Amino acid sequence: MKETISYIFRKPDPKYKSIEGLFYNISKLIGLDVKTTTIELKFSGGSLGVLWSNLKNLRRLEQNIYHITGDVQYMALVTGRKSVLTVHDVKSIVRGSLVKQIYMKLFWFWLPALFVNRITVISEFTKKELEDIVPFAKHKISVVYNPVNESFKYFARDFNSSKPRILLLGTKVNKNLERVFKALEAVNCEIILIGKLTNDQEKLSKKLGLSLITKFNLTLDQVVKEYNGCDLLCFVSTYEGFGMPIIEAQSVGRPVVTSNLGAMKEVAEDSALLVDPFDITSIRSGILSVIENEALRNLLIEKGLNNVQRFSTKSIAKEYMKIYNELSTGANRLNKDKK
Repeated sequence: MKETISYIFRKPDPKYKSIEGLFYNISKLIGLDVKTTTIELKFSGGSLGVLWSNLKNLRRLEQNIYHITGDVQYMALVTGRKSVLTVHDVKSIVRGSLVKQIYMKLFWFWLPALFVNRITVISEFTKKELEDIVPFAKHKISVVYNPVNESFKYFARDFNSSKPRILLLGTKVNKNLERVFKALEAVNCEIILIGKLTNDQEKLSKKLGLSLITKFNLTLDQVVKEYNGCDLLCFVSTYEGFGMPIIEAQSVGRPVVTSNLGAMKEVAEDSALLVDPFDITSIRSGILSVIENEALRNLLIEKGLNNVQRFSTKSIAKEYMKIYNELSTGANRLNKDKK
């Protein structure tokens, strides 16, 4: 391949680094075979002024294949046909007033879907959501899962069945924290939460008398340490485009309790204990099953370690490389036909 793969990233923000982290690792492996570059946008936000500023600052090169890594889909308006767009989420983008929804659909989905050659999504669940919005571009959409960061490696730990450390991640509404707190009220455990509590969440945790430690603004190494130090992960979100914590926990060898719906069910398959995220009793029962049943824990750990093999960076990089080669071959064939 003669083309350079250029990865387009949103403006750096210390609060949001997941997309950058996973595509940095992918680009390192891709870079062993072809030339790669990265482009970081200078402006953040979703106003027309921000869009215009970012669009006009990109100088497109014909010999490049562009990969828009997420969150800034509108950049497809200038990257051209030799472009790949990755969509991580749909529901969280298309919300708000009717006018805002139309605006976001136009610049984040409708127009980008017309311009790019290929669209990748991170789960079959997200694929179905996106196809509902851009049915005219179904033929362009394929699933390429997110890879698990290689910093998450197996770390042996003796399970503390008398007072286990339960890890929770995130405090947004979809993270379902209020129901999880209520489910844990009668469970003798220590809760480690990565995320900053809202006032209402903090009041609820105190009212329920939970043994809760909150941590936020952690480095990747610090996050890994929290996974290593926990006994199980409880991740019963009501909505996710993927569900990265599931495979992060499984990579270090921890049993996982997660939701029986959407992308979480897809990512976990049969390697986690699935519960109804809208039912407090179901959440509590799932957690207690893992705590009280050693055979179940060991089975979940074994299945989890097997499950994460699907999400290795090497495997995902190969899938993207195949797409880049198809774009390169298609472009070369088109040039030959013109001659």
